[in-house]
Amino acid sequence: MEALYLKKFGSPQDAFEKATIQLGDPSEGEIQIEVESFGLNFADVMARKGLYPDCPPLPAVIGYEVIGRIVAIGERVDNLQIGQRVIAMSRFGGYSTHVNTPAIAAVPVKEELPAGDALALVTQACTAWYMAEELVKLRTGMRVLIHAAAGGVGSLLVQICKNRGCEVFGTASPSKHQLLTSIGVDHPINYREKDYFSKIQEILGDHKLDVIFDPIGGKSLKEGIEMLGPIGKMICFGASTFTEAKGFIPKLRRFLAFGFYHPMKLMRNSQSLLSANMLRLGDYQPDYLNEILHKVVEAYEKEEIKPIASTAFPATQLSHAHELLESRKSTGKIVVNWE
Repeated sequence: MEALYLKKFGSPQDAFEKATIQLGDPSEGEIQIEVESFGLNFADVMARKGLYPDCPPLPAVIGYEVIGRIVAIGERVDNLQIGQRVIAMSRFGGYSTHVNTPAIAAVPVKEELPAGDALALVTQACTAWYMAEELVKLRTGMRVLIHAAAGGVGSLLVQICKNRGCEVFGTASPSKHQLLTSIGVDHPINYREKDYFSKIQEILGDHKLDVIFDPIGGKSLKEGIEMLGPIGKMICFGASTFTEAKGFIPKLRRFLAFGFYHPMKLMRNSQSLLSANMLRLGDYQPDYLNEILHKVVEAYEKEEIKPIASTAFPATQLSHAHELLESRKSTGKIVVNWE
């Protein structure tokens, strides 16, 4: 059994090292999966840079999601069988050829399901579904802003919002605007323009936004809240702005750019500031997360959601996969395949 260890914080070329792992039998309630492919998430970039508080002490095997085949089952697991192909969440440990994970974190999938689609369902689709279907009650005509709308989570949020009849504003670089239009974004916005919020307001006219999904944080969140109307909801699910800052002072500036929000200001307009951390949801309400995972698989099979094309790398090119994800030039899911 092998794994790609995060041995030190730093650049993709220097951070990882392949090594043998000693993995015991699955414990009670767990399964062991022989991993076919694993997926990358922006939290992995944050972990590699030393900016993710939940990252285990180094050296560590990170990674949240895998697709593969069950090769061993622990006691008190009666809903899964050896040999089944499954998608599964892992509380780290995903960057390995084998992983033990709770059975409740796995769902059987069809043999013909592409690995890229499968892995996008595990974390990206569950995150999008939790935010759009559980935290927010979307209604026809709502004006929704989705940042990083061409990404894995963003593109699925677009589809869910359009299924609910929303008017969607989506930010991305100009090279991705054709993609945004193809998946249903009504108003592609170039986030590289310094005054792009003014562009959004120009389109809105006298109206305000009803919902904002923000994985960026910092100034983006602060300016977004100013554009929320009464009953509006801001959902935060990341802080990618911190990866762009080098050194303590730049990071402090990014932190302060979030702003400070007194509850009275939010209550006055019945606005909500919400957040999503799927790792915490899995820690404290695994049954709830399992329910969401089943829902996204069902939605995929009904063709209600469809992850956009993924980009695949062999395990020997993990550093290149990290570089692409961090560059923000990727669209859809980034997948790493074991050879």
